[in-house]
Amino acid sequence: MTQKTGLTDDILFILRNEKAGTQDIEIPEDYKAKRRLVRALLNIRQPLPLDKEMMAKLDTLLQIELEEKALIETEQIETVRKQYPDSSISQADKMALWTGDITAVRADAVVNAANKALLGSMQPLGASVDNAIHSAAGPMLRDDCAEIIHLQKNEEQTGDAKITRGYNLPAKYVIHTVGPAVEQGGGLTEGHQELLSSSYISCLELATQMDDIRTLVFPSISTGESGFPVQQAAEIAVGTVNEWLEKNDHHFSKIIFDVDGEFHREIYLNILEK
Repeated sequence: MTQKTGLTDDILFILRNEKAGTQDIEIPEDYKAKRRLVRALLNIRQPLPLDKEMMAKLDTLLQIELEEKALIETEQIETVRKQYPDSSISQADKMALWTGDITAVRADAVVNAANKALLGSMQPLGASVDNAIHSAAGPMLRDDCAEIIHLQKNEEQTGDAKITRGYNLPAKYVIHTVGPAVEQGGGLTEGHQELLSSSYISCLELATQMDDIRTLVFPSISTGESGFPVQQAAEIAVGTVNEWLEKNDHHFSKIIFDVDGEFHREIYLNILEK
């Protein structure tokens, strides 16, 4: 804890003095509160040149935290076929279901449910997958995403996907996709469903371009703040991935659906075990 405390103090000192108006931020006394403040400041930070000393210290801190995590190996997650031999899902031997922290899965690639700017949620302590992935990977991930947007000269289109390095995640790569948003009271349309399916397809096709991506983890895209109904989203996720695997040459050994909580898990199970 002493090493982490020292690193956190040094990072806070640099962050607080990086921008006019932040020097007066009060530094809390206990370590957990300090660490939360580091996360908050980094999550609202625009992609700007990074202080080399701060990045070295931050990478060290994130690597220590990674070593302390109870990581899950993809080999430990049983396939649907092994759990449910009678499943009617044709590609059940390639699919798996897991409930937990997506930043703790040691996979070749994880999918991020991104926004059109690809810069993370920009919420200090948000609970979204986007926030969690950017927080665990570190600010170089945001810089990579900013460079993508700069080069393509427009925001990311809904249903498309881009790939970056994973940095301080246990995954080698992050595939960022923008899922459709369903406005409250607006109702789910065929267009929403097609765009969600496109997000899954775009991620799969992008991943196949990398020879070293054999395991891929999907969150439940668009079901959080984007408002996509969980039941329909799960049906689209499983159906789209299953159909794509049937029709395309690939080198995937396992596609994992990482769901948030027992409610989501039960919905996916009802689809996968039939």
